[in-house]
Amino acid sequence: MSSTTDIHPNAVLESLLAKAERSNRRANLTKMHELCRKQHEAGSRDFSVPSIGRLAEAEGIMKGRALYNAQSADYRALIEAWAAYAGPAAPKPIKTQASHDYLMRIEDPAIRSIMQAIVAERDKLKAQLNTLKAHTHVTVDRRPLGATVSSAARVPVAVVELVAQLTPTEREALQKAVSADYLDERGLKEGSHGEIVNERGRTMFEVGFARAIRKVLGS
Repeated sequence: MSSTTDIHPNAVLESLLAKAERSNRRANLTKMHELCRKQHEAGSRDFSVPSIGRLAEAEGIMKGRALYNAQSADYRALIEAWAAYAGPAAPKPIKTQASHDYLMRIEDPAIRSIMQAIVAERDKLKAQLNTLKAHTHVTVDRRPLGATVSSAARVPVAVVELVAQLTPTEREALQKAVSADYLDERGLKEGSHGEIVNERGRTMFEVGFARAIRKVLGS
């Protein structure tokens, strides 16, 4: 209850005890009344049903959730009587940000105004950054360099060409291995069918060797 009354909860308790038929109920009403009295003497004005329910359960009077039952109307009436007697709960103090406290220490109003604008801009940028983080999806392409996606299959498949798998050094070595100048310097030459032969005509690398390297290089 939000209103305040001068009626002491003792009077409400006496009325409730007078109509209570069971001794166990009268005992529990008295215990609940004592619990609320201690709460009031401690300076608390929180007599909400959830708060008193937790205290009652801790004291072993009754289960907190039982206060919401229809049979617990008398207990709720007693709690409400204490709430009205104590008055509304004090409003919670407004929590100020640490940056606000620092700004209030600046005596020069002009400098304080500038700093307030800077802090406001910082907070705005932080909010925008958090929004971007929440809506940003980074896709990492782990396909090897030179890979292409084949659409021939029902599920896209990454196809990697052989030349794309070579390092620059490996590519250069293969190009040199079948170049005419390189072969000539070593007394070798390429045959009509891609084989590599020496000066005596002896086959050093089998038929198709040079052609195979050029296919790998894509040339």
